[in-house]
Amino acid sequence: MGIQDLVIIMGKLYPRLPVSTGLLLSYRCNIKCDHCIYACSPKWKNSWISEADAKTILTQLSTIFSKTCTLRMPYVSFNYGLHLTGGEPFLNFKLLVRITEIAKELDIPSILVETNCFWAREDESASKKIIKLREAGLDGILISINPFNVKYIPFERLERAVRISREIFGINAIVYQEFFFNVLKEIKLENKITYDEYLIKIQKSNIYRYIELLPMGRAAYALKHLYNKYPASYFFSESCKEELTRGWHTHIDNYCNYIPGFCAGISLGDARSLQSIFEGIDLEQRPILKALSNKIEDLYEIGKYFGYKDNAQGYVSKCHLCLDIRRYLVKKTEEFYELNPKEYYLNFS
Repeated sequence: MGIQDLVIIMGKLYPRLPVSTGLLLSYRCNIKCDHCIYACSPKWKNSWISEADAKTILTQLSTIFSKTCTLRMPYVSFNYGLHLTGGEPFLNFKLLVRITEIAKELDIPSILVETNCFWAREDESASKKIIKLREAGLDGILISINPFNVKYIPFERLERAVRISREIFGINAIVYQEFFFNVLKEIKLENKITYDEYLIKIQKSNIYRYIELLPMGRAAYALKHLYNKYPASYFFSESCKEELTRGWHTHIDNYCNYIPGFCAGISLGDARSLQSIFEGIDLEQRPILKALSNKIEDLYEIGKYFGYKDNAQGYVSKCHLCLDIRRYLVKKTEEFYELNPKEYYLNFS
């Protein structure tokens, strides 16, 4: 019997203990990227995780990480320990510093922050922010660079943030994705650029062969022209059991939802009581989770019961089909607890 046979026992779903978790301080962001899995944008309310909730959650994660993250590595990783994210966490810098301090006090490994660097307007203020976070206990920084955020963020701010971050954090200043950083430097971008302008500049319509662009979240809609499309039935036999139970790169949002992997809009339960989640989730009380744990067709049948109609243009992935059905269900009924936070669906477009 393999490990995948053990994640569902007696009608209960058993998520694995995490080795890496992202804490979304907020879904609010100063920009709206076409590829954002979590549909972050300025449209979201200025709602942030409370310090009390963050401490409750991080205290539990500290105990879990002491069992799952026994190797203390000299470098940070998205898939090991804690990353602080959003939304854009630097929009509430005071809270970001405080949560970093709490995580450090709890001896949580690999404390990393993800940012679009809108704040790196000039050297002195940017340096002060990064140094303050390092002094609070931050182990590293991840700078997001891609053709979607340079539509909003002047490239010179990103270059400044990379330069200063590498001076302060060395190898623990990560650029995601380095490929884009190099391309944007090669075309000598100084300010902003739209995606269409970017394609013209590089004159490579097949650029996406070289990068990671997950066909889920907003990308499944805003960037659907980049993908092949298939009818719903093409994905019916696929299961999401692995995504729902994996222990790497899970997330907890500011509403305290424990989110499996990249499955934005799906909650496994209240992260202020993590133990209750890992002791098993009763699938009879969570029909959406039950359906996804078996096969996508089961979720489709739930959607069909409530009147869901196939997207005539087709779907780019099983994640697209799943999200499209879930968005429909949230508009039709409030009976599915696991479709949370509701704000994710209301603020999606």
